[in-house]
Amino acid sequence: MKSIYEQLGGTYHEDKHGCLIPDLAIPEEEMVPIGLWGQRHKSFLKEHRPIFYNELLLEGRLNRYLADINEQAQARYDLLVEQMKERQGITEQLKAKSPWEWIGLMNNIAACAREIVNAEIILA
Repeated sequence: MKSIYEQLGGTYHEDKHGCLIPDLAIPEEEMVPIGLWGQRHKSFLKEHRPIFYNELLLEGRLNRYLADINEQAQARYDLLVEQMKERQGITEQLKAKSPWEWIGLMNNIAACAREIVNAEIILA
């Protein structure tokens, strides 16, 4: 009599002690770059949502999911930076006139945008 696993097309192999081990394999998935935001979200999932992380991994969807998160986060970050620059009146003229002030303001904007993206996308 076949097991349910065998009825569904599964196979076994015998180890050196005579035990039957199911032949399991993680499906191949498309390798796309996941970027910084994707790496951060991956770390978050591993630590705080391990069941969801393992589900994506075992279904062969983890890499694509992380690449999508990376794209969303980068787009949100870029939009936030541009909006904040506009609201604070940070222009190329300021950059030419007072580069150190421009650098300080841009660093502040980048830090704020990172915090927002982390809260909205990466750590959600």
